[in-house]
Amino acid sequence: MPAVDKLLLEEALQDSPQTRSLLSVFEEDAGTLTDHTNQLLQAMQRVYGAQNEMCLATQQLSRQLLAYEKQNFALGKGDEEVISTLHYFSKVVDELNVLHTELAKQLADTMVLPIIQFREKDLTEVSTLKDLFGLASNEHDLAMAKYSRLPKKKENEKVKTEVGKEVAAARRKQHLSSLQYYCALNALQYRKRMAMMEPMIGFAHGQINYFKKGAEMFSKSMDDFLSSVADMVRSIQVELEAEAEKMRVAQQELLSVDESVYTPDFDAAAPQVNRTLIQKAGYLNLRNKTGLVTTTWERLYFFTQGGNLMCQPRGAVAGGLIQDLDNCSVMAVDCEDRRYCFQITTPNGKSAIILQAESRKENDEWICAINNISRQIYLTDNPEAVAIKLNQTALQAVTPITSLGRKQESPCTSQNLTNSEMESARLIPNATVGVTDTEELIAPGTPIQFDIVLPATEFLDQNRGSRRVNPFGETEDGSFPEAEDSLLQQMFVVRFLGSMAVKTDSTTAVIYEAMRQVLAARAIHNIFRTTESHLVVTSQALRLIDPQTQVSRANFELTSVTQFAAHQENKRLVGFAVRDPESTGEESLSTYIFESNSEGEKICYAINLGKEITEVQKDPEALAKLMLSVPLTNDGKYVLLNDQQDDSDGGPSEHRGAESEA
Repeated sequence: MPAVDKLLLEEALQDSPQTRSLLSVFEEDAGTLTDHTNQLLQAMQRVYGAQNEMCLATQQLSRQLLAYEKQNFALGKGDEEVISTLHYFSKVVDELNVLHTELAKQLADTMVLPIIQFREKDLTEVSTLKDLFGLASNEHDLAMAKYSRLPKKKENEKVKTEVGKEVAAARRKQHLSSLQYYCALNALQYRKRMAMMEPMIGFAHGQINYFKKGAEMFSKSMDDFLSSVADMVRSIQVELEAEAEKMRVAQQELLSVDESVYTPDFDAAAPQVNRTLIQKAGYLNLRNKTGLVTTTWERLYFFTQGGNLMCQPRGAVAGGLIQDLDNCSVMAVDCEDRRYCFQITTPNGKSAIILQAESRKENDEWICAINNISRQIYLTDNPEAVAIKLNQTALQAVTPITSLGRKQESPCTSQNLTNSEMESARLIPNATVGVTDTEELIAPGTPIQFDIVLPATEFLDQNRGSRRVNPFGETEDGSFPEAEDSLLQQMFVVRFLGSMAVKTDSTTAVIYEAMRQVLAARAIHNIFRTTESHLVVTSQALRLIDPQTQVSRANFELTSVTQFAAHQENKRLVGFAVRDPESTGEESLSTYIFESNSEGEKICYAINLGKEITEVQKDPEALAKLMLSVPLTNDGKYVLLNDQQDDSDGGPSEHRGAESEA
């Protein structure tokens, strides 16, 4: 070991400037050593803190590895092998935590503690001795100054002796403090070398012991385990890369589609509508009333489930029921200057919801799907086949049949229809069984009129003078005197669906067939709007009245109504057949189909009652007997048709036979 610089103790008493200059060098070295020691202690404390944090971190890591099994992942399929591997790793981490704890304790004892002792003992001692040496030097300087001021002419031996003693005591004290200070500075040159190396020896020994125990702990079995885990990770990586490549290819294919996929309503001119849907899902705007005249629209996700329309807001776990679609009606509506709106109405007609689709295609498909679901197709064994059959039947109902087509097709009677075909159609009731061919009822290709447009002469005759008709039988100008004498006055809210010419009125099957063709034509041609009217039934005629203007839209003499019937499944559908005289002297047959807010049987009952009143009107006794069996209003003028009438005498069940004979 090379020699170190020293302060000469022999020169301490003389305290020459050269000695003081050399002393300042030692003091500067001691100050630098103090700063370095403080920084070194901070670094070592940081290492110890990191090691101590490693102990806490490994404890938390072990607990977290065991917690993986308790997470109950929703997509935890195939995690059994991962869980067992993590359990083993948790044990390994616990063993490592023991080693880290021992290492942290060893670092604290052999690395941090020695440097702290060096700073607190040696460096603090040097600093204290420096302060004492400075005080002693100041006292010596003061004593020498006092001694130097002794007078020359008037010497006082006593004063001189006292001052001399003070100088001697101060010089002795300075000498003692300087010797102690010089010795401490000389010893510091050796101690600083030990202080720098001793903590690192402890650090190295601690690390070596840590690695030795770690090597002993992790034997060959650990190497085999790590190899198997590495193989498993590599296999997962290979699967991931293969799946990533598949997803990349799929992403490119999905992004290479036509731009029309992102454009709403891109095929508005001629959308390809699927009319055989029995399930539908997608986003729609729901209309909500927020006040008396204010509304809001909310974009929600809707889907059908069985016979229910469900709604699921974004972020919700499951959907909620919005509407039971069984026997509901659906139609396109105009709403608040918004496009592609449609309305779903409950069977009783009391409540309805309005929805908006984003395109014409979506609007039509939603209407078709809800229309199919409302017929309860989903309850059949093969709903898809039934929906396709219904669509084909609807197409045939509105497609003219050529002679070539009739030659190629064999005639099929309704008696030969199987039960599954009857169930799939669901538009022709059981009353049609026995009709040999629909062509005998309605000629193929017969046009269908979807709105009541009267001839000009008939319209002028009915509405001359802008006459308004009161639906309760009271007229303004008395031009209908028979209304006051009518024994029957009943008003129903109806919507006109369509009318068409027929070939016969000998059976109610012609009305059922007309219903089927009218509804099918509306579905095929996307005609969902209807006009609401008031159907007034009297003992002389049937009148259709505009509810807004009270102007009569159509008038049918009751004697010209030859058939009338209500649909046996959709209770709100009703129709009647009318014979109209033509200018050639012949008669034309037409059927008119309506949808009523009430049951169609009530309308049929009212028509049948009106015809019975007409038949017995000339016989006062028979008329009186008939009127006694009918419930009237308090003034005895109008017939009451309430919900209880179906079970009372003279209800529709007693007159069904009369309907077929009318």
